[in-house]
Amino acid sequence: MSQSITIPPFGLEGSLDIPLRATALVIFAHGSGSSRLSPRNRQVADALRASGLATLLFDLLRADEGRDRRLVFDIGLLAVRLSAATAWLKARPDCHDLSLGYFGASTGAAAALMAAAEPGSPVQAVVSRGGRPDLAMPALPQVRAPTLLIVGEQDRDVLALNWQALEALRCEKSLLTVPGATHLFEEPGALELVTDHARRWFLDHLTTDKR
Repeated sequence: MSQSITIPPFGLEGSLDIPLRATALVIFAHGSGSSRLSPRNRQVADALRASGLATLLFDLLRADEGRDRRLVFDIGLLAVRLSAATAWLKARPDCHDLSLGYFGASTGAAAALMAAAEPGSPVQAVVSRGGRPDLAMPALPQVRAPTLLIVGEQDRDVLALNWQALEALRCEKSLLTVPGATHLFEEPGALELVTDHARRWFLDHLTTDKR
């Protein structure tokens, strides 16, 4: 059942869903120009919950902050918000024992990787969808969580940046391309492939379920 939550101390709005007997939680970090209502992230979240994973979709910025383009692209600020939300969730009784993963899209992927690189980060897996991990390049060697980069085959500029980021990562890592897909994975079946890759990565690294 979905819970509407407000994450302190920044007043960030979110939707937390914890399926019965869930053992892991995936926190979503959306990209610039998007929000917790992103239809693509919601589709991925639906599939993860169908596999027994809990999900949190939340806004990294308040509505008033989202109108400031400088904040939208401030990866350091977004990573701080993500880390704060993660710590708050770990303190909740219903989330304390759940293993954690990040699913980041576009600039949200950079924020997820920067947060995962923090010393003592509890995050155990990261998935990037059409992400800009290059925006977190200095932090990438410190990431310890297994990281999957998913990029559209036709998203050539972003694909090149992801290959550079892959080289910088020192953790377990993989880069998968979705055939024929562009940046938003709008082609028939493209987002379904993204979802399947993400689901398998999280199940492999956050749970004992290898479906």
